[in-house]
Amino acid sequence: MESGFLEFVYDFYKSMKAHEIKLVYEGRVTQQITKAFIALTEAQMKENAEASTVQRKVFHVMVECLQNISRHADEYESGESQYAGKGIFMVSRTEQYWCVTTGNAIFIEKVKELKDMIEQINELNEDELKDLYVRQMREGRLSTKGGAGLGFIDIRRKTKKKLEYNFLPITDKVSFFLLTTYIPRTS
Repeated sequence: MESGFLEFVYDFYKSMKAHEIKLVYEGRVTQQITKAFIALTEAQMKENAEASTVQRKVFHVMVECLQNISRHADEYESGESQYAGKGIFMVSRTEQYWCVTTGNAIFIEKVKELKDMIEQINELNEDELKDLYVRQMREGRLSTKGGAGLGFIDIRRKTKKKLEYNFLPITDKVSFFLLTTYIPRTS
């Protein structure tokens, strides 16, 4: 085993401890993976005596974010690796928040529409979010993979926090979409 790799693992461990990262996963998201993450996070939250209302919000956000990866991660190839329905999923904790961060590949042509959708959702107040949610349920244009931004709207409504996001270029045709959601630790 290369000592440089072992040093990387130790540095990664120290970084996870410093940022209170409780769970990290990279790969394909399945129903079984989602169930396992919920169980692992539930154990962490019980250990920290989190309020049941906070737990329910965290679980809800986790499921929405994991569904986003499994349904909307675009497929592309990079060298010998193929990425389809794969992404990164991370749960961390601060004094005030539980944080759920996801990342997955999307085609560049989808970036503007997704960015505009998130910006619109971030600018709305609670009543406007509720109205948008109802309107999207009734008449929203659903994509072939399901959804009309309902997951983002629902996350924003549940957490009452703006969605933080970024798009990082992977190739000239693909970007990496990162989304972080903050769930207050007070109910």
